Amino acid sequence: MKSAIKSITLGLGLGIFLAACTSDDNNVNPTPGGGEGGKTKYVISALPVGSTGIADYLLTTESLTSGTVSTVGNGKEQDGTYRYYVTHKNRFFSLLYGQGNPGAVTTYNLDGKGELNKVSDFQAETVQVFAPVADDVLTIKVPRSGNESASFYRIDAAQSKIVGEAQVNIVKLAGNGERAHFTWATQVGDKVYAPYMSIKGVAPDAFGTAYPDSAWIAVLSYPALTVEKVIKDNRIGFIGRYFNNGLAVDEQGDVYAYSASVGTNAGKITSTKPSAIVRIKAGTTEFDKSYLFNVEQAAGGYNISSQLYVGKGNFILTMTSPAEKGAYAIGKRFAAVNVYDQTFKWIEGMPDAANIANVTTTNYTPKDGKAGYIGITQTDGASYVYEVDAVAAKGTRGLKVEGGVITAINVLNYE
Repeated sequence: MKSAIKSITLGLGLGIFLAACTSDDNNVNPTPGGGEGGKTKYVISALPVGSTGIADYLLTTESLTSGTVSTVGNGKEQDGTYRYYVTHKNRFFSLLYGQGNPGAVTTYNLDGKGELNKVSDFQAETVQVFAPVADDVLTIKVPRSGNESASFYRIDAAQSKIVGEAQVNIVKLAGNGERAHFTWATQVGDKVYAPYMSIKGVAPDAFGTAYPDSAWIAVLSYPALTVEKVIKDNRIGFIGRYFNNGLAVDEQGDVYAYSASVGTNAGKITSTKPSAIVRIKAGTTEFDKSYLFNVEQAAGGYNISSQLYVGKGNFILTMTSPAEKGAYAIGKRFAAVNVYDQTFKWIEGMPDAANIANVTTTNYTPKDGKAGYIGITQTDGASYVYEVDAVAAKGTRGLKVEGGVITAINVLNYE
């Protein structure tokens, strides 16, 4: 079990799980029973315990709230180590992290029997950002040193091929002697909002910064992907985290952004701003100076590690204590917040933090205003999907995943 957990820790830096609760907590997953097809199956990505190849298996199940699935003798093994996942247009994309080299992009859908069917397999650049935008999966390769340009690629979700590319000079974008390092990208109206952190980009402190207390969002046109504007706020630190989506768009088109407040210099956290949530009102490209939700204060000193927007202003947050706080720390405590009335509640019914080995950050929500489904692997090796009610602030243990550490939860529909 130690080797499996070690692999997961490494994977955090490589992006196995950090999606975007994303993966698509922002318009990534179709609603069960809707969209293309009337039936639903969930795709559970799991890393087999004791695996020497460190390759995930893709498992399918009809329920997240009960039953058991196993990696033993089941699922589709992914070729290559360190995969990350996103669904869009009812297709499941499995992207291989090539560690600097091009990696495979494998696309699946469900056949008439609800079985995973490989649609295509092609090579693409290793990327650090992957998000649904319009009809595409937008990916971004962000150099942490050397090359001064980030590369943007548009993968047509239906055709499963690259249909457009663009470059952005990240040194010019930062404009402060450092480099803009995109943490994620989110479609907002007909634009792409790409938050970034400012980093030195020079060893031995490539991810350190002299600007830990500022937040930036690059506003890009689509599909041209030209930078139209940079939105800045000095009330918080950078938005999101490395490989972690910090933005969510609500039903009114308002954008909510969180900061973990984990900027570092020479390996030490130097952020002085609170871990908080800010807002950009629909139809504007400026932070709403009248709105700041100080989550750290509401949580008694705990800070946000990741977010899952479940609809109607409700978020499920993972939280770290002051002692645990760090740029790559996994939040093992769970909170429910409503950004409209700025309420905070600790979620009951979840495992004790001391008994949690890993929390999946590519999780699923039907966006019904309350439900989120989060993968948790315990220190004893047992893995479960927990159904979390963000309104009642209560978690309930559901599907058991035997023989594997849950790395992502997605959903697909079929006829």
